[in-house]
Amino acid sequence: MSTRLTSRTTGLILGDVVIIYAGLLFALYLRLGISDVIFQIFESNGLFKVMLATLVCLTALYFYDLYDFTVINNRRELFMRLIQAVGSAWVLLVLIFYWVPSLEIGRGASIYSIVITLVLLLAVRTLIHYLMEHPEIGEKILIVGEGQKAIDTAEAVLKRRGEGYRIVGFISENFENIRRILPETQNLGTIDNLEDIVREHKIDRVVIAVRERRGAFPTEALLRLSLANTVSIEECTSFFERVTGQLHLDMLRPSWLIFNGRARDTRFKMDLREIGHRCLGVIGLIVSFPIALLTIILIKLDSKGGVFYRQERVGKNGRVFEVLKFRSMKTDAEANGTPVWATSNDDRTTRVGRVIRKIRVDEIPQFWNIVKGEMSFIGPRPERPHFVSQLAKEIPFYEHRHLVAPGLTGWAQVKYPYGASVEDARQKLQYDLYYIKNQSLLLDIIIVFATIKTVLFGRGAR
Repeated sequence: MSTRLTSRTTGLILGDVVIIYAGLLFALYLRLGISDVIFQIFESNGLFKVMLATLVCLTALYFYDLYDFTVINNRRELFMRLIQAVGSAWVLLVLIFYWVPSLEIGRGASIYSIVITLVLLLAVRTLIHYLMEHPEIGEKILIVGEGQKAIDTAEAVLKRRGEGYRIVGFISENFENIRRILPETQNLGTIDNLEDIVREHKIDRVVIAVRERRGAFPTEALLRLSLANTVSIEECTSFFERVTGQLHLDMLRPSWLIFNGRARDTRFKMDLREIGHRCLGVIGLIVSFPIALLTIILIKLDSKGGVFYRQERVGKNGRVFEVLKFRSMKTDAEANGTPVWATSNDDRTTRVGRVIRKIRVDEIPQFWNIVKGEMSFIGPRPERPHFVSQLAKEIPFYEHRHLVAPGLTGWAQVKYPYGASVEDARQKLQYDLYYIKNQSLLLDIIIVFATIKTVLFGRGAR
């Protein structure tokens, strides 16, 4: 799901609410008739039952990524996930009805509603798939510029057709470089004809990706277009950020970060946030205690060595602290004393370690780091000092991730697989910088739900 609740996503959610409500009511009508439906709704807590079923279905649709328009764009994947989501919702509702019989809708009505809801959900999303593929539907984009910035901007749009953007073409002095990488695109003309091109092709948004703003930069033409309010004009850095949920390191300039940063938090808001995170840490310790106790027993039975593993990490403002984890590797994993990147199917992990890393149970002790104030519940994942020194030399802006407290989970963790190289660290930094710049309660809530989904499906762990 996007970093913000777009009108497109909001409309899809509201449409699903209508479909599920209508499916349940129509199923009750087919099963009971109109008079009994009215009785069930108004006299037998029917509205509450329908609301519960709707909430369960919406949750299942979310956890199967059916509000992600890249999934909707793949018909086969869409069909399979819809069946899985509706099936999971039905199983969960059966369990709820078993434990609380007074909430039961009725076996016959439930079966009817499943079929009706599945057909309607599939029909709506198939229609959305058709609309997203239609070349004339969506916001028409014109990219002005050349070089890697223009190419990366175009690729970001082409990979995310569900965002509703359509690249009409480029205005570029060196279009052959772009054509070699993006052969399906076209050059629409020169900067001198910018206003005519915008009118002729009915452009909705002009994205500026020029390397140098002096000389050939169409200041007067863009100024006229902007004041006339005929087209939206946006710098590629901001556009890329909004479409991808990342800050592209090669597009970043300190001045852009200075003038486009988020509003200053008050002291009260920062203190409230820290108290909230510490309370979440305490709740996490209490709720996870049974799992933690079982993990301790399994680690002791599986291999020699301690249960916990302490490791130095870099926290807020570069302060080093010891992160606490359940031991998932052999005691001699780094016998030579040199830190090593974790890899996929790492042979240094124990049998229990492979399992607890997969389902993220090894991270449970970090709730204590949160209670102590060394970490937050949400933020960039803390890295080891050895790798921080190395990455800070190779990746621009890397040390800026330490401007906020590290987190148990974060935007990079739910958007990118486990990192095990400099390039992975670079990609994750782009997500971390986005989070630091756009940190908000809504974004934190999105990350929490995405983390639950990540843990349940075991994505990205090593």
